[in-house]
Amino acid sequence: MSSPPNPPKKRLGQHFLKDPNTARIVAAGVTEDDVVLEVGPGRGFLTAVLARRARLVHAVELDPDVLPALREAVRDLDHVAVHEGDALRFDYGVLEPAPNKLVANLPYNIASRLILRLLEEGRSLASLRFMVQLEVARRMAASRGTKDYATYAVLVQLLAEVRIEHKVSPDVFDPPPRVYSAIVSMERRRSNLKPDEYRGVKKLVLAAFSSRRKRLVNNLPEQVRGETPRVLNSLGYGPDARAEELSPEDFVALYQAGAWAF
Repeated sequence: MSSPPNPPKKRLGQHFLKDPNTARIVAAGVTEDDVVLEVGPGRGFLTAVLARRARLVHAVELDPDVLPALREAVRDLDHVAVHEGDALRFDYGVLEPAPNKLVANLPYNIASRLILRLLEEGRSLASLRFMVQLEVARRMAASRGTKDYATYAVLVQLLAEVRIEHKVSPDVFDPPPRVYSAIVSMERRRSNLKPDEYRGVKKLVLAAFSSRRKRLVNNLPEQVRGETPRVLNSLGYGPDARAEELSPEDFVALYQAGAWAF
């Protein structure tokens, strides 16, 4: 008689998927040509669905207590490579073959940081489709001028097109979270920004949003304030514009038109 599965760990943000239909929706679009990265596979419920569709699944799991259940879930399935490690510190560059898609039910406590890291560093990932808390999804997909539009939305949307695909009930998870979740899809943008330019834009965005109540100009270091009103005017904004009014592309234009060596 098999032992009962280990209970989910709150400190790891574990809410294990248990609904087959939701798993199929998350896995939509995966084909036999895809090498999939799954972060936080847990007991392997989604992993098994992915393994039946993909060329290969790289499953990265931190919790050693769930590894037996994970390996049991994919025991009769080929093309699954289980990697034990911390997703925020894992070296995704060592994965062979390199994954072209992320498909995952992400641990709640690392989702935001992980997605931005994968977009910034995981250049092989052309698309990402994952579940996160609904409020996190809204911060990722926020439109300018809304309360959720801030540094995170700008940076994510600089690197990818973002869509909220489905709202997900707490009932499809074990344990059910206290909030709704969402399935988010991202397609990596083809960007002409070089890595050092992106770092410069990121620094500008972080400064611009440092105080939402202030004018954008007043959030910037003194040495670059002089040129900013002129550049804002060329983009169609007045000198009193605030950061949340600008689109991600506007921040790139602002960076490229100014002397942002700060």
